[in-house]
Amino acid sequence: MIDLAELRQALAEADLDGWLLFDFHELNPVANRVLDRTGMNTRRLFVLLPREGEPVAIVHKIELQGLENFPGRVIPYARWSELHAALGSLVAGRKLAMEVSPEDAVPYLDRVPFGVVELLRRLGATVVPSGALVSRFAARWSRSEAEDHRAAAEILASVARETLARVVRQGDEKISESTLQAQVVAAVEARGLVFDDPPIVAFGANSANPHYEPSPRATLQSGDVVLLDLWAGRSHTTVFADQTWIGFAGSRPPQQVVEVWRTVRQARDAAIEAIRRAAADRHPIAGYEADRAARMVVERAGYGDAFVHRTGHSIDRDLHGSGPHIDDYETHDDRQLIPGIGFSVEPGIYLPGAFGIRSEVNVYWAESGPEVTPRAPQVDLIVGS
Repeated sequence: MIDLAELRQALAEADLDGWLLFDFHELNPVANRVLDRTGMNTRRLFVLLPREGEPVAIVHKIELQGLENFPGRVIPYARWSELHAALGSLVAGRKLAMEVSPEDAVPYLDRVPFGVVELLRRLGATVVPSGALVSRFAARWSRSEAEDHRAAAEILASVARETLARVVRQGDEKISESTLQAQVVAAVEARGLVFDDPPIVAFGANSANPHYEPSPRATLQSGDVVLLDLWAGRSHTTVFADQTWIGFAGSRPPQQVVEVWRTVRQARDAAIEAIRRAAADRHPIAGYEADRAARMVVERAGYGDAFVHRTGHSIDRDLHGSGPHIDDYETHDDRQLIPGIGFSVEPGIYLPGAFGIRSEVNVYWAESGPEVTPRAPQVDLIVGS
């Protein structure tokens, strides 16, 4: 459970009466993150964390397990009429933050169904977005999660460097994408990490598909770009690391491959520099502003139309988390980047039928400022000798 005293202060600063958490069948990962709740969740759950007074949970009578240590009042319900009555007594006349985003502007924040919002408004509540609260209380990493992430980041970087260096030197052995994927999984798991989904391995033109699924029929050819996107962590209940590395099967990459790589690397570093500069100057920076810093580099190089996704995504216990994204492309994410949160920075340029290049690192905003993981990001293409 989060620090209620700190939350009350945040609610007062935002002139809110409370934070109303809703969940049903795990629709809202923010609720479980904030409440640190276990047990089944197949019925509607509402939890009010008020600015004043004790927290209140409204939970179905068959799903009370998991709230035994709830620091407040628990109201059981069974009939829908009981639920509506309990809610009405709780929310009427109150301005409440919930996981909503007007016009679905930020889908990772828009977790509460429209019908629930309609019900609450009919019962007299004013519902506003909880974005700032989510960043501060749900997306923020704990000390142990930060340490888990750092350790995972160094392991992934080591496996990626070693794997790519080996493969690009042996480009004539016709290894398949699926075989290399299995080798990467084995190497990462042997060093104590776990996956939720297997990594992306893409050769040649397949690397121009950002969410490509490896094929046993695709084999490495001399002259191929090799893209390796891998994510893993110490456990499924901590913060993962997420990286993308690039190699070239041959000793002399074509000029366009070199040019695209340099552009992507410079775009990555431009976003990081914008974030670091804002932190040093104590100047607020939103996710969309960091996206613009990276995208400007790509556009000036003439590849703007080939950068077809946001620059980065939030990372918390979910790999694609609920905090602010580095995005002014797929969405206009105006949530501020704040200490305690983490996210990826991963610009890419994709040339269909030819190749694609993405460089991905992570940033954790530690007490000392924004910290890039791994400690030594990719600087040059990994090429065969």
